[in-house]
Amino acid sequence: MKKALVIFTVFGLLAGGAIASDELAKTKNCLTCHAPDKKIVGPSYKEIAAKRNAEKLGDAALAAKIKVGSKGEWGNVPMPPNNVTEAEALALAKWVLAYK
Repeated sequence: MKKALVIFTVFGLLAGGAIASDELAKTKNCLTCHAPDKKIVGPSYKEIAAKRNAEKLGDAALAAKIKVGSKGEWGNVPMPPNNVTEAEALALAKWVLAYK
């Protein structure tokens, strides 16, 4: 019974907000242009983390770029806006920034 309560509590917490993972990145097509450790079309997650982790509020800035897109920051190829919620964008940003 105690184990079931813990499981239901965890699922209840997860339902309240977006939890970033490889699955969310796949669902939102992030992996089409980005990889953890190499450039595809856009920079690697490690490159992004190295740049953004030095910034104050880097997660919020990255979340905004994930949501509305970006142009000129990493070269000539723009990143288009993504169909994500604010919570998903912030979760993805924090997930990317965890790469070292």
